[in-house]
Amino acid sequence: MSRFYFGDSRSNSDDDDEDDEDLPYPAPLQRNDFLTPDFSPSTYLSTLSNRHQTLEDLRSDLRSRSQLLSKELLDLVNSNYQDFLNLGNSLHGGEEKVEEVRVGLLGFRKEVDGLKKVVEGREDEVRGLLEERRGVRGEIEVGRRLLDYDARLRELDEDLDINASAKEADREEDVSDSEEDEDDDDDEEDASYGVSIVKLRRNVVQYRLVQDLEKSLGEHPYIGAQASRMTKVRSTILLDLSTALQHSKSAGAAGSGRVMKVMKIYADMEESAEAVKVLKSLKAT
Repeated sequence: MSRFYFGDSRSNSDDDDEDDEDLPYPAPLQRNDFLTPDFSPSTYLSTLSNRHQTLEDLRSDLRSRSQLLSKELLDLVNSNYQDFLNLGNSLHGGEEKVEEVRVGLLGFRKEVDGLKKVVEGREDEVRGLLEERRGVRGEIEVGRRLLDYDARLRELDEDLDINASAKEADREEDVSDSEEDEDDDDDEEDASYGVSIVKLRRNVVQYRLVQDLEKSLGEHPYIGAQASRMTKVRSTILLDLSTALQHSKSAGAAGSGRVMKVMKIYADMEESAEAVKVLKSLKAT
C-alpha cells in the first residue's frame, strides 16, 4: 500500500506506523481531469497536495496513465486504419468543384490582365499629354520673351534712328520723375554739350535688357535674324557715347565730371575698351 510520510526517517514510533496503516488508499487519477480545455500541469499537481501518496508513487501513476493513453491511441488508429485509407476514395464530386474554381480564377486573372493593360495604356497617354503640356508652356514662355525682345529692340530703333534735331528736343524732355533730382544737373549740362546723359543712360539700360533676353532665348532662329539690328543698335549707342565723350573732353576741367559719367555708362554697357580707344584717339589729335 502506498503511504505518505511526513518525517525524514521512517524509524518513528510504533504508534506512527499504526496511524499510517489507517490512512485511506489514494483514489485513482480521473481521466476527465486531463480533458479540461484549460488544463495546466502545474495547477493540476497543486490540487494533489492533500493526496496521501508519495511523490514516486504519483509519478508511477502518471507514467501508467501516459502508457495507457498511448496504447489507446494506437488501438484507435489500428482499428480505423482502413477507414483512413478509404477516406479519400469516398469523396466524390470534388474534382468538378475544384475545376470550376480553377476556371473562375483563370477568367478573373485574364480580366485583371486586361484591366492592367488598359491602365498602362492610359498611363502612357497621360504621360504623353503632360509632356505635350510642358512643351506648350515652354513655347508660350519663349513666345512671350520673343515679344518682349522685339518690343524693346523696336523701342531702341525708334530712339536711335531719329534725326538730329529731334534728338536735341528729346534730350530736354526725357527726364523721368524718379530721376528728377539726380538728372537736373545733367539737363543743364546737356544744354551746353548737346548730348543727353539721361538718354544715353536709358538707351544702355534698354540695350542690356535686350542682351539678357537674347541670352535666355539661346540660338533661336528669330534671334539670329535680328543680329544685324543688334549690331546697328550697338554701333549707334557707341557713336553717341563717343560724341558725348569728345564734347566733354573738349570742355577741359569743366567737363571732367561729365567725362566720368560717360565712362560709367561705357562700363554699364561693358564696353570700357571702346572708351579707352576713344580717349586714345582724342589724345592723338
